[in-house]
Amino acid sequence: MSKYDITSLKKGCKELGIELSEQQVEQFLKFYELLVEWNKVMNLTGITEYEEVISKHFLDSLLLVKAYDMNSVESIIDIGTGAGFPGIPLKIIFPEKKFVLLDSLGKRIKFLNAVVDNLGLDQIELIHGRAEDYAKKEEYREQFDLAVSRAVANLASLSEYCIPFVKVKGAFIPYKSGSIEEELQQAEKAVSILGGKKKECKELLLPDTDITRSFVLIEKMKGTSKKYPRKAGLPTKEPLGQA
Repeated sequence: MSKYDITSLKKGCKELGIELSEQQVEQFLKFYELLVEWNKVMNLTGITEYEEVISKHFLDSLLLVKAYDMNSVESIIDIGTGAGFPGIPLKIIFPEKKFVLLDSLGKRIKFLNAVVDNLGLDQIELIHGRAEDYAKKEEYREQFDLAVSRAVANLASLSEYCIPFVKVKGAFIPYKSGSIEEELQQAEKAVSILGGKKKECKELLLPDTDITRSFVLIEKMKGTSKKYPRKAGLPTKEPLGQA
């Protein structure tokens, strides 16, 4: 794997307060190779150039450590994980924590199964399904300390997909980009209906770039009504609190 220059990966992680072991470096490089290989036959990502993947996928996923104290977390669910972001990079860094990665596309889960096998990751479950369905299941509903999502969706809709998975006193943190003030205001009612409360929004710079990422910290204050999430498609079509 020495054909890769690992300077930016190690330097970027160091900026985030993460010291990588040799094994973790190997896992990231293997993940990169699998991503590029599988991307030739299925659409996983538009970003395949090595340095860009390091920055815009790997380091971007790990930026969460600057926004939230991961020591307080034992179980994490990544909703709409796609090609495994942010779930797989976070799992590499926190191998002892329990992860669930959920995506509605079966072929993405097939890819992620290959990643998990090749990287030798354990305590990680990959689910092919919809958030609306799995959030109703007892073994997943309100079972996680932290829900994350890098999925591109309106915050009100995303909250309905994600907050039902979070334990009371746990948190939901979406990865957002661009100006989100208006989106935050529009989502306030939905967050409240679902039992959450916006605590803060942290704007962070991606290491060695001028790209900013906003992390919205939503704390779960009380249980989510069994009415939510509503049936498939509705959270996106008719976001809560935006009649």
